[in-house]
Amino acid sequence: MVSKTLTVVNPSGLHLRPAGVLSQTAMKFKSDIIVEYGEKRIVAKSVLNVMAAGIKSGAQIVVICDGEDEEEAIKTMAEAIESGLGEM
Repeated sequence: MVSKTLTVVNPSGLHLRPAGVLSQTAMKFKSDIIVEYGEKRIVAKSVLNVMAAGIKSGAQIVVICDGEDEEEAIKTMAEAIESGLGEM
C-alpha cells in the first residue's frame, strides 16, 4: 500500500468534469484506489462518490493505492490531480 497527500488545484474543486477524469484515471488500474478527505474515505473509481464528497479547491486529500500496480497508480493519480485533471 502506498499513499500521497495532494492539494486539489481545480478552481471549482472536484465537480462533474474533474471527478469524471479522476475516476476514469483510477479505473485504468487493478489496484484499489481510495481518496481520503477529512473523515471521508471515497472509492476513486466511482464518479458519484467523488462528486458527493464535496472536495473544494485547495483541499488536502490523501490518495491511497493498494494492489499489484500501486506504484504506477499513485504516480499517475498524483500527476493527474496536480495538473488539474484537465482543467488547468
